[in-house]
Amino acid sequence: MRNHLLPICLLLVGCMPGAAPDTASRAAQPAAMSALPPLKTFTTPTPSRPQRSNADIARDFLELAFNLESGRELPVFTRFEQPITIRVTGQAPATLMPDLTKLVYRLNTEAGLRVSLTTSPAANITVQAVTRAQIRRNLPHAACFVVPNIDDISEYRSARRTTKANWGLLRKREKMAVFVPNDASPQEVRDCLHEELAQAIGPLNDLYRLPDSVFNDDNVHTVLTGFDMLILRAYYAPELMNGMTRRQVAQRLPGILARLNPAGEMAQAQRPAPTPRSWINAIQTALGPGAGHGERRAAARRAVGIAQSLGWQDHRRAFAHYAMGRLTAASDPEAAMGHFQAADRFYAASPGTALHRAYVASQLAAHALSQGNGNGALALVNRSIPVAAQHENAALLSTLMLLRAEALEITGRASEAAHVRLDSLGWARYGFGADWAVRAKMREITALNPLKGKRG
Repeated sequence: MRNHLLPICLLLVGCMPGAAPDTASRAAQPAAMSALPPLKTFTTPTPSRPQRSNADIARDFLELAFNLESGRELPVFTRFEQPITIRVTGQAPATLMPDLTKLVYRLNTEAGLRVSLTTSPAANITVQAVTRAQIRRNLPHAACFVVPNIDDISEYRSARRTTKANWGLLRKREKMAVFVPNDASPQEVRDCLHEELAQAIGPLNDLYRLPDSVFNDDNVHTVLTGFDMLILRAYYAPELMNGMTRRQVAQRLPGILARLNPAGEMAQAQRPAPTPRSWINAIQTALGPGAGHGERRAAARRAVGIAQSLGWQDHRRAFAHYAMGRLTAASDPEAAMGHFQAADRFYAASPGTALHRAYVASQLAAHALSQGNGNGALALVNRSIPVAAQHENAALLSTLMLLRAEALEITGRASEAAHVRLDSLGWARYGFGADWAVRAKMREITALNPLKGKRG
């Protein structure tokens, strides 16, 4: 399940975790007439290969495959018998089919799966495009979700409390429905496709300890990574089959990973500590829906305290500081900066967190810009823009470019600033959707510029 969450990044937009029910989910604007430059999209994916040891990846695989996000254990391993067919129903936004086609190509070429698109009602997976209101009526905290053994959202309410839609009772996968919003930004629709189809086809769980995966409730990664493709490739290895127990899968995983990821045999195992439910609950209260601001801040403070008491030095410690920074930015900017700087330090010491640091850089650059420090803001965004582009995050990319434009103006490079600002708008249309949302983001960032803020 992809959840609706308090913004993680984009200063000022993004995604973070909410509740974790037993339904897997992740928390599109039609290509209408626009006065803005044409919408831009990413072309060639450039995922990084997984850098962690196969011993760590095997542990990750087992926890992803044999647990739900709620913590509930699954008794046996389940997957589709290939080939897998996918169809689209509902009122799909213009960007859905091109993005889905690219994803299917990646699943075939990078994960080695046999996946194809079809119009047949007998498809294994139905992607139904519905309104956000329809999704919220069924799962209030979800931005999109996946359910077994149905193919229309009208079936969900009657099926969800029955054995029909019970993941724990599945013994093989035959039919799945993925529900995505058709009135969200193109990026949100694409992100939902990546996470929900990955869960429909492969693991259902999310793990906060994973720095390089969409199977993580921090929602930093929005498209399938090299690690994710390795997990899916292993999920459909011929050595595995439906109905296997956790022990049986564990016995075969070392050989599978040695064959699929020989570089992982040489890497040293890190064995990161488990993430306690108390920390997860604190983060979900801080960043999910339903809590008041004071309760959110108290929960974020608990998350930071738990991370400190456990001696964490990894991206989870950084994430707790980031959450605290977001929740104190309006009331205590200096304290928030301390948390953002702490987050950056911990991310910098954790492998595979370049994208995480790009999120933090947007906050640090915004602060530098508000202080009239154009050169400081430029140093932060210039290193982060290529990272956002590599990870196909148009919302973050356009935000960083808009920050760069304002920083260039502060440093007296108005002509260059105008070019960067114009170039950012096509990415902003993909990342934020409607023209009003793009213009609101522009106004928000323009107001940070002390040369303009008082006039804006």
